[in-house]
Amino acid sequence: MKFLAAVAQLTTTRDVEQSFAAAEDVVQQAAEAGAKLVVLPENVHFMGSEAEKLKLAEKIDGPSFQRLGALAKKHGIWLLGGTLPEKAETENLAYNTSTLFDPEGVLRARYRKIHLFDVALGEGATHMESASVAPGTNAVVADTDLGKIGMTVCYDLRFPPLFRAMFRAGAEIITVPAAFTVPTGRDHWEVLLRARAIENQCYVIAAGQFGANTDNRRTYGRSMIINPWGTVLAVAPDQIGIALAHIDLAQVKAFRTKLPCGVHERLESYSIQDGSFE
Repeated sequence: MKFLAAVAQLTTTRDVEQSFAAAEDVVQQAAEAGAKLVVLPENVHFMGSEAEKLKLAEKIDGPSFQRLGALAKKHGIWLLGGTLPEKAETENLAYNTSTLFDPEGVLRARYRKIHLFDVALGEGATHMESASVAPGTNAVVADTDLGKIGMTVCYDLRFPPLFRAMFRAGAEIITVPAAFTVPTGRDHWEVLLRARAIENQCYVIAAGQFGANTDNRRTYGRSMIINPWGTVLAVAPDQIGIALAHIDLAQVKAFRTKLPCGVHERLESYSIQDGSFE
């Protein structure tokens, strides 16, 4: 299986309609370029305070989710719809939910972000995502016509066991819709993405927000597609737009055959012992 994939880079703001329209524009660009899979960034239709975002939360069949499905159907593509706030069981919380739609616009997979971004980094990067977001509880690998696609969101990138679980479940491609901060993006974004691709011998398709989303929030961008060897195949420039690269699943099989890390795992030996001698 070989096909063209695209990462879409946005500067989402508080203006929901303008932000959604920008997302639709870049998806159209990617589809016209021949992309069969398009990955949008986290917070695809709104970037503002957590309290404001909570007010936009919908059920999974709500109008914003349906709009993403209609976009996939319009262009006949697989669409990873970044994330939208999904209503949670607790009234004052929402899930940060990533969705995958097939070329008929049918929702094929849903992943709720597990690891929540509660940090105080300085440089305008102090966040308390758990104030309004409920954590997901399950990893997701979707079996699609384009291969097995594992789904993550942004801060999940710092938790290798999640990626390893998807690797063990057969994931060949892992998506990372994100809104990485500037200080963490500058030093960690590419390093972590390449590490996850190398460790798990899979393609990593990471779509980021870029630029001044609000008066006090800037995101790093540099959306990219990385192959199982850790080679960066495509990077979006510092602007709204797309980056394209071919995905060749034969490479996944080849790398895993030549360097069979999965076979060499020894899970039974990873428990920690004192190690001291008497």
